[in-house]
Amino acid sequence: MVATKWALARDEIVRLVHRHTCVRRLARDVTGALKRAVPFDGVSLAVVDPATVLPTRRVVMNGVDLALLPRLIETELRDLDLIKFRALARQRRLAASLSEATRGDLQQSPRYHEFCRPSGFDDELRVVCSDSMGTWGALNLFRKSGRQYFDAFEVGFLASLAPLVAGGLRRAVMLDAKASGDQHATDVVVLAPDNSIATATPEAERRLADLAAADTPGGELPVAVLAVAARARSFASDYQSDSDRREPGFDTFARARVCTAQGNWLTVRGSVLGEGPCSPVAVLMEAARPPELAPLIADAYGLTNRERHVTELVAKGLSTNDIGQRLHLSAYTVQDHLKSIFDKTGTGSRGEVVARLFFDYCAPRLLPPSGPEV
Repeated sequence: MVATKWALARDEIVRLVHRHTCVRRLARDVTGALKRAVPFDGVSLAVVDPATVLPTRRVVMNGVDLALLPRLIETELRDLDLIKFRALARQRRLAASLSEATRGDLQQSPRYHEFCRPSGFDDELRVVCSDSMGTWGALNLFRKSGRQYFDAFEVGFLASLAPLVAGGLRRAVMLDAKASGDQHATDVVVLAPDNSIATATPEAERRLADLAAADTPGGELPVAVLAVAARARSFASDYQSDSDRREPGFDTFARARVCTAQGNWLTVRGSVLGEGPCSPVAVLMEAARPPELAPLIADAYGLTNRERHVTELVAKGLSTNDIGQRLHLSAYTVQDHLKSIFDKTGTGSRGEVVARLFFDYCAPRLLPPSGPEV
């Protein structure tokens, strides 16, 4: 019976993630399908920046007290705890439960004291929505006190679905997105230690409203702003060890790239004003610059580093033979790369590729400055 439910849920999720739909609808439908297979009492699904694994949009939040959301983000980014999303992503563990990590002694987890127990939950199952192109989402499932803990089979089943959900989120993010028209304005909000707004520039409230509209309704501040502020404070905190600050494979800046409700890409940065984790934080919001946005777009389309090089040279007008000479490839290999690029981006010609990647998203550079070739 359980195997049948899981097979049906997998089939449904496969269909859902290949539909052309927005992030919010995809998240709602996927979590609904999951609940029919693996029962839970509370759920939270956030879109994350793949470079930093910071949450940028909380697109599903059911059965969870929104008033406790800032504390959940703080414990995730500042406190020492078990099965944190960044650690799971670094270890390439796609799912884990709090009960298994604590061997049934949930009291070991600060997150249990600060968030789960006040919300009426015991066990938590975390799913890192990662595929070969990066980490695109963070899923929390909760069960109420008195219910059976998530078992190893449920954890394994959710882990097997993680790449499917990640691929769906990756495609949906691109459908939601368009390039921001204002490439110059920087808006500043200063947050007091309790995350209340101390000061804000005139246009900052408009940015905040645009970011908040993309989140699950009910939060006082956008998730991206809370996450960046918490990350900035973590650098001033005595609670985080040097090894935690230098997690390999992740950008350690207090920065996140996020697509707003209006489809504009913003970069949100945080900086502590003073010394210590209880200092105010300045949060800067500005239109994402092409060098920041381009690698994200290339990741979302699943382009390899070699395919990004080919695409950049196509945009410069080089012929197949010239591209081959520049990259030390045969003309046949270049053609194979172009075919793969067309398939991944849903285009049929060089001109369409350039229009989609370079004009739609203002992305003149698809590779990070030191990206290795593959």
